[in-house]
Amino acid sequence: MSVASTRAPFRRLTAAIVAVVLAAATGGCSPGPQPPVQPVSPDSGYRAMLEQFSKRLLDDGAPAVLIQIRVGGDEWSAAYGVRNLASPSRTEITDPVHVGGITKSMVAVCVLKLAEEGKLELDAPVSTYLPEFNKVMHPPGPVTVRQLLQHRSGMPSVDGPLFDPATVRKALTTKVSLADLLAMAGRISWQAKLAQGFEYSNSNYIALALIVEHLSGRRIGEVISTDIIQPLGLSETLMTAAGPPPSSMVHGYIALGRNQLDVTYPAAQIDNAAGGMVSSVADVNTFYRALLQNRLLKPDTITQMESPLYARYGLGVVRWNDLCTNDFYYGHPGDVPGYGTIAMTSADGTRQLTMAVAYPPEPLQPGGTRILHQMESVAEDTLNATCQTGPTGPLNNAAGSPG
Repeated sequence: MSVASTRAPFRRLTAAIVAVVLAAATGGCSPGPQPPVQPVSPDSGYRAMLEQFSKRLLDDGAPAVLIQIRVGGDEWSAAYGVRNLASPSRTEITDPVHVGGITKSMVAVCVLKLAEEGKLELDAPVSTYLPEFNKVMHPPGPVTVRQLLQHRSGMPSVDGPLFDPATVRKALTTKVSLADLLAMAGRISWQAKLAQGFEYSNSNYIALALIVEHLSGRRIGEVISTDIIQPLGLSETLMTAAGPPPSSMVHGYIALGRNQLDVTYPAAQIDNAAGGMVSSVADVNTFYRALLQNRLLKPDTITQMESPLYARYGLGVVRWNDLCTNDFYYGHPGDVPGYGTIAMTSADGTRQLTMAVAYPPEPLQPGGTRILHQMESVAEDTLNATCQTGPTGPLNNAAGSPG
């Protein structure tokens, strides 16, 4: 599918969403002190917008689209498409998918819990907890744990060598340890910069996972299970492991030359702390709601996680503008071969949207796909259409709802 083939429809969809956002803003979402936010029912116009966007993805060849939106006490979920192109059966909202970068938020929770327990300091050098770090990575200067969490270390990313089109078949069948992934990144030149800013690199979270494993004596997947999955009862959430995928998992595909390749459970994602988690859209929403409502970490730790105010990326979370409250949405995008996921939650945990897509089979695209960027825009605009301030009640159904 070419970029040109989707540009005009996507602009029309975005215009429709913006119309609803402006309607919400007219109801009182403006800068300055805000009256209480009144949530909009999921039967309002944004439901139609999400359905239209999903239909466009399916028409362009996406095997499946799954969405769950929670607004106050209301919830709307939708599952479109099939689990497996080889033997089609309709997907269900509880079906797990690869969630990619959302794994980083979970790893960050594990690191921050260790900080709360006094087992590490965020501003200490990485080599304090990972003695081999300097020898393997050859950093041009001191690197702290906090810089890893914020993607401000400048570490070269291991992504290129791991999922290069020339080696992707090997990645499907060959497990790579965290230590080997770090060594792979260490073979890439790490250039010194006068002022190192934000530079997204999966290698940061490989190093963080090794720190967690070193301090806990357990694999990162086990720590995530103990710290997050078990306390929250996330029944569809797990780290990619050896063996076949869960039977209900939505399959993902890429195009490799003239062939279509199933990339549902690649061995390179086993215990991969940068993007190896599998989950459902409901479980992802449950995780971020619990996180932002202080059920996984202390309030002071969450404040650190959401900082600094001038940056888009905090400690393991991305943020977007919440026009309803003049605050932020927090969450993370996830992009791995065959799959894209976006999760956003308001700062108080009461408004959420998670969308997962099994991509139309296409060649690998370094740096993320255009579809994920579209998903991100639709998610942010949709959440900004889910509020109205003041006592007048829910926003009218500006766009109409399909029967």
